[in-house]
Amino acid sequence: MLPGIFANMTPVLIRNHWKFLERPVDFNLKWFDGKRLLGDHKTWRGVISGTLVSIGIVAIQKWLMRFETFEGISWFPYDEYSVWLVGFLIGFGALFGDIVKSFFKRRVGVPPGKAFIPWDQIDAAVGAIALLYIIWPISWQDSLSLIIFTFVLHILTRNIGYYLRINKERW
Repeated sequence: MLPGIFANMTPVLIRNHWKFLERPVDFNLKWFDGKRLLGDHKTWRGVISGTLVSIGIVAIQKWLMRFETFEGISWFPYDEYSVWLVGFLIGFGALFGDIVKSFFKRRVGVPPGKAFIPWDQIDAAVGAIALLYIIWPISWQDSLSLIIFTFVLHILTRNIGYYLRINKERW
């Protein structure tokens, strides 16, 4: 799940770069309730940069499989799939999961940046698993393990980001 985790973190880390891609994913469209589909904080900069970072992480992981230590701890068959395809599915899936969650978050009136537990913590994992499933059917047990792991990791990283003044909210 590292490619998806990095994909999900990338938009926050590069928010002051790639200004030419700072365009809302929802094209400023509104839903039937009169509210924007997503808002200004979901941009093409985030989707594109996060997906590219995910592809890069998958490339590093595939390269590391040359070493016995890493090969022994991996359960994904990197040699069977294209780095580009796997990186895209995991990265875009993670970001798409976040976008879908944000759509519903807006419908129920939760402001951007405010907690939407547990969906804020698992959206990226669910999206990445769902898209990766297209080429590699992951078991429900492994999926559940990854979702729980991602939930705990998200809380940990958000708290670290809060104390480092990267995030405005702990959750």
